[in-house]
Amino acid sequence: MDWDKLGFQVIPTDFMYIMKSNEEGTFSNGDLVPFGTVQIEPHSTVLNYGQGLFEGMKAYRRADGEVQIFRPEQNAMRMQMGAERLLMVAPSVEQYVDAVKQVVHANKRWVPPHGKGALYIRPLLFGSGSVMGIAPAPHCTFLIYTNPISNAYKGRHTNSTLSLLIEDTLPRAFPGGTGGVKNIGNYAPVFQVTKEAKAKGFFDVLFLDAEEHKYIEEVSSCNVFMVKTYTRTIPLGITRNSIIQLARDLGYQVIITYFLIYIKRKGKKIRYTIHGKHSTKHTLSFSIVN
Repeated sequence: MDWDKLGFQVIPTDFMYIMKSNEEGTFSNGDLVPFGTVQIEPHSTVLNYGQGLFEGMKAYRRADGEVQIFRPEQNAMRMQMGAERLLMVAPSVEQYVDAVKQVVHANKRWVPPHGKGALYIRPLLFGSGSVMGIAPAPHCTFLIYTNPISNAYKGRHTNSTLSLLIEDTLPRAFPGGTGGVKNIGNYAPVFQVTKEAKAKGFFDVLFLDAEEHKYIEEVSSCNVFMVKTYTRTIPLGITRNSIIQLARDLGYQVIITYFLIYIKRKGKKIRYTIHGKHSTKHTLSFSIVN
């Protein structure tokens, strides 16, 4: 494997992990199996009604050669929260973390060298049982596969900027929906706007809120950080929780608030002024892209 040429392509690894719930609604007897296709019934709720969740985390190789995983128990708890929302049974935190460790250990040779990338870990939980009516599945499947990936910003300088298209009509999530959990149905609706943004030369899309279309929410694939001197504002997420704790430990003031975005055109320039509720203000200028 030429790690210097590693990107974001599909690279099957050696093993995946599969565990199915029983009739009592609990998980047991998961197994590592060779990576391959998964059989699923046409009547399954994941295929018909989108009853499914996914998580994502990474395993990194340290400078001393050991492999470490970043806070898998947090992803386990978020999957449990999502399972409650979608009426699925979820593995326990202990089962989840043990499964992650097993699949990473089994695919250890696919963890890139230190500084070359990471082994992406993708846990899935989905309704694999069959129903005819609109109802939750009688049983679920928990599956984990892995894929080596490079740094998302490979080739960019640490201090370089990313161009983002501000999407003020299509919301990323909305009140009462499933934006608060990692529902598989949350992601396909943004494919179109993301494709259009990248065709125009943007790196990604910055989504606004669904109700007033003026509060910054998130980028399609990550959180947003607003920085002014030593004040930082970060949306929800496991990464967000980790950075808030680290920031506080380093003496930063952490503020959780809404950010408004105002758009002002002048000639061929667009000026975006971002106001926070605690007098935080940021002004950025962008060239108009037709």
